[in-house]
Amino acid sequence: MKRLFFILLSICLMNCEDKQSRKNTNTTISDSLTVTQKKEASKSKKTVQETPKRKYPLLTDKNAMEFFLQYEKEHKEQKVRIVTDYGNIDILLFNETKFHRANFIYLTKQGYFDNTQFYRVIENYIVQAGSTDDQDVMNKRKKIGKYLLPTDTKRGFKHDRGVISMPSSDIDNPYKLASPYEFFITLRDVYELDGDYTIFGRVINGIDVCDNIAEVETDDGDWPLQNVYIRTVEILD
Repeated sequence: MKRLFFILLSICLMNCEDKQSRKNTNTTISDSLTVTQKKEASKSKKTVQETPKRKYPLLTDKNAMEFFLQYEKEHKEQKVRIVTDYGNIDILLFNETKFHRANFIYLTKQGYFDNTQFYRVIENYIVQAGSTDDQDVMNKRKKIGKYLLPTDTKRGFKHDRGVISMPSSDIDNPYKLASPYEFFITLRDVYELDGDYTIFGRVINGIDVCDNIAEVETDDGDWPLQNVYIRTVEILD
């Protein structure tokens, strides 16, 4: 009788252990699946965050004009401030040269001009800016795009002292298409430039700052021996 009792007790204990084992196994599989799903969801979320969509297209010669045609309708700002270590230069951009105005506003809002330089300065002639040999600025250009703007020289503007104009690209450019990342400000009347370069604004405050920049010591290529930085360009109105 005792022997039968021990046999029944052993069978009961084995059944209990088997149930507990199955319970633990099921719990382990469920937990592993949950963790895996969480990891996959987290990984997927990170992937989405690491590849944000561009707000604006990469600009080229093919799409730049169409882009600025639309951009200038939505962005009507005209007044900007160029901040330098020598003082501020306030500029009024002309509505008549809408593509060039829109281009300057766009680059300003993209932060392109920050830490660019006045790289060519000639006393009583011009100060030219918007370029640099800094790699960070070159990377900004790559992100914005590679394009030129057509000249727009028949709006009745002349290269009087204090106008802001856009230089032409020096590379394979028989039609003197404008280099969109750069500009120059005239320090005297320079009417021999009329018809070749697009005037798209004028200095309304701070022309004396331009005069002071033009007096710095330069090398033989008119590049200042001590860098003259544009710290930032701000939208005023």
